[in-house]
Amino acid sequence: MQRRSFLTALPALSAYAAPPKPHRITAVELVRLRGRRMATPGVDNQFQVQAAHIYDAQRPKPYRDNPQPARDVPASAIYLTIKTDQGSEGLYGPVDGEAAAVIAAQMKPLLMGKDALAIETVWDQLYRANRHFRASHPMMAISAIDNCLWDLRGRVYNAPVYRLLGGPTRESVEAYGSCLGFSVELPAAAKKAAELKQQGFRHQKWFMAWGPGDGPDGIRKSVDMVKVLRDAVGDDVHLMFDAYMGWSLDFAVAWAKQAEKFNPRWIEEAFPPDKLEAFAALRRATSIPVATGEHFYGRWEAKRFLEAQAITVVQADPEWCGGVSELVKICHIASTYDAQVIPHGHSLHAALHVVAAQSPGTCPLVEYLIAKMRSYYHFEKRPLAPVDGRFALPEGPGFGIEIDEARVEKREAFAA
Repeated sequence: MQRRSFLTALPALSAYAAPPKPHRITAVELVRLRGRRMATPGVDNQFQVQAAHIYDAQRPKPYRDNPQPARDVPASAIYLTIKTDQGSEGLYGPVDGEAAAVIAAQMKPLLMGKDALAIETVWDQLYRANRHFRASHPMMAISAIDNCLWDLRGRVYNAPVYRLLGGPTRESVEAYGSCLGFSVELPAAAKKAAELKQQGFRHQKWFMAWGPGDGPDGIRKSVDMVKVLRDAVGDDVHLMFDAYMGWSLDFAVAWAKQAEKFNPRWIEEAFPPDKLEAFAALRRATSIPVATGEHFYGRWEAKRFLEAQAITVVQADPEWCGGVSELVKICHIASTYDAQVIPHGHSLHAALHVVAAQSPGTCPLVEYLIAKMRSYYHFEKRPLAPVDGRFALPEGPGFGIEIDEARVEKREAFAA
């Protein structure tokens, strides 16, 4: 650059290089939105096997769909807004009620006056503020705050969150269809699996309804389900299975030995996350990849499971594990073990943006809970939905969340 041109450009270069002003937090608001939506009762309510089902009295009777006429039902969701003295705002939701209660009662005062753009500092100070904030509902609260601050940062810099995380690694993100609630009566499950394949879901996850409380019949039914689904979709669809902490090690190993020939993509959360040794034993006993992590509360739990060679798929959830900031750290740790991070899909916004910015080798997929997501983003103008099994990358600033006021009948401040 010639001297005259360089001197002319100095003011612009100086402005670009100047550090941004702090955006001091002045308000933390939790609002419950209320409205109405259409629903068809009596369908897609298949239960999952659960740990308590070893008790006869707590094991439900076999489920069958019983469709009722569609009708108007109440809808509600909680959203978090964080505002600053520079006029910037972040918006995130829906937020779990348990997390919202912790934000309102304990964390809101800790946020006032903090620099909303200093996300790492805010996260670390919240984590250190109370000995109980390391897990459970407090960590879910930190997750919601962290995600909201990432949205705020995106709005300040007028960029989607995935661009702030390093930029996109692909043009779209593939989703796996998560079949929570769908009937597992074998003919119905086979029909649905074939339909989902036609809709572009090359990966499908099904939820087991049987466990140790069902005895040997439970193993037989669980294996039959794998066989029937494989026959329905052929060999070019990946099938995953979720036992939702409802199995014992003996049950899981017996199932795996018979299910291996059908090539499942993984067996998920066969045990509670406290039972690290059981996950490690199952992984040693089967060629089926072992997955868990939706109930990890931070990078430390993920690292322990990876060090123990207990899993190869980490399912940390950015709504629960510590938000975008923590999920990115978990991805970095997992990549050193050549493990994959495929976030649990309780929600989508944060997970989609993190996955979009990570190597497809580390984060190949996001989870799409098909039945749940029909109504989960009811109050949003642009609810996330896959087309032919893939999500286009959002282009709006932050997470691109915008409330559709036409759907909101009432707003009320959240009361813990």
